[in-house]
Amino acid sequence: MPNHLDTKFGDDVIETLAALVRINSVNPNYVGGVPELEIAEFIEQFFAHRGIEVRRQDVFPNRPNVIARIPGKDPNRRIVFEAHMDTVSVAGMSIDPWDPAIRDGRLYGRGSCDTKGGMAAMMHALASLAQEKSTPACDILFAATIDEEYSYRGVWALCNDRPLEAEAAVIAEPTSLQAVIASKGVVRWKIETHGKSAHSSKPHLGVNAIENMARIITELEDDTRKLAHHQHPLLGPATCNIGVVRGGTQINFVPDRCEIEIDRRMLPHETTEQVLAHYQALLETLAAQHNDFEFTMHPPMLTDWPLETDPANPAVEKMVAVLNSLKLDSQLMGVPFGSDASKFGLRGIPSLILGPGSIDQAHSAIEYIECSQVIAAAEIYRRYMLAFDQILKPIVRSLP
Repeated sequence: MPNHLDTKFGDDVIETLAALVRINSVNPNYVGGVPELEIAEFIEQFFAHRGIEVRRQDVFPNRPNVIARIPGKDPNRRIVFEAHMDTVSVAGMSIDPWDPAIRDGRLYGRGSCDTKGGMAAMMHALASLAQEKSTPACDILFAATIDEEYSYRGVWALCNDRPLEAEAAVIAEPTSLQAVIASKGVVRWKIETHGKSAHSSKPHLGVNAIENMARIITELEDDTRKLAHHQHPLLGPATCNIGVVRGGTQINFVPDRCEIEIDRRMLPHETTEQVLAHYQALLETLAAQHNDFEFTMHPPMLTDWPLETDPANPAVEKMVAVLNSLKLDSQLMGVPFGSDASKFGLRGIPSLILGPGSIDQAHSAIEYIECSQVIAAAEIYRRYMLAFDQILKPIVRSLP
């Protein structure tokens, strides 16, 4: 039986990771991006060649999810393992993004950490069950999804498939092999101020939209400091960041418009509607205090939900037991970044984020992953696939 110290098993996992990294799967919404079809075909063939049931779920033209299945003793129950196929852009990378070079125990290349390392580990964990002819207690699904790096449309399609029900979901994101049960949500939107253009030699004839935006920025700064008063035990405080400012036409004009783009990270008790209503009220109060103050709160450009899985849920307890059996760190964690996991959580599926690699290497100019962590992840996933010998009843909720 393979384990995380088995040389042949480990070599096979890293070979598959290298093959995945060689395939350009930059999200097509970014410069240099392509549809995920090529990497989807590779994954599909990986399972088909091993006699494992596999199918495509077409989401967009040439952009399918790939779903593999090992049947269990109880076909009415299932565990889902999920990793996304797309990566961010290779712009600014200082290494060859498609050359999976191995140096000092690290494999380099775009997507090696986020999340092709976890994907390769999941693929081989599933394949090992077929090779061993091990029949798990319930069905095991592996899903390779599209579009996580842009707007999560692959996992939305997966969660709406039939619709999806499961005992647990494990999502491969770089967590250094620690089990994550909480993550922040996010809402991103734009605020615009409206002024009146005039010549800069007579600014009193105009209304300066940048000056009014400065008032908003100061107000947001004061409001953001208050977020520190409410701490989540695993996630800390909510955060608010102004990432973009645009305004003015040229130096000798009074600017008639200015806009900012905001990234607000939410805690599990918060909703997008509550957050936006708070800022709307904040700006309305500010506008009432100043003459010629006009603004627009634009609809969100992106929203994602927080994740919070009960640490006492059996799905979590089983993962803790697996980590303990391998003498790995079993402390439950929270992370500030989003992932596909929250979409499973919305369906009432107990969800964990766990994968090899550090988030510090994801999206970086020199992206890499520790090979030893990838191999260990495969053994974690394999043991977890075989751990569900008791019935866990999922709670199904409707998606928004």
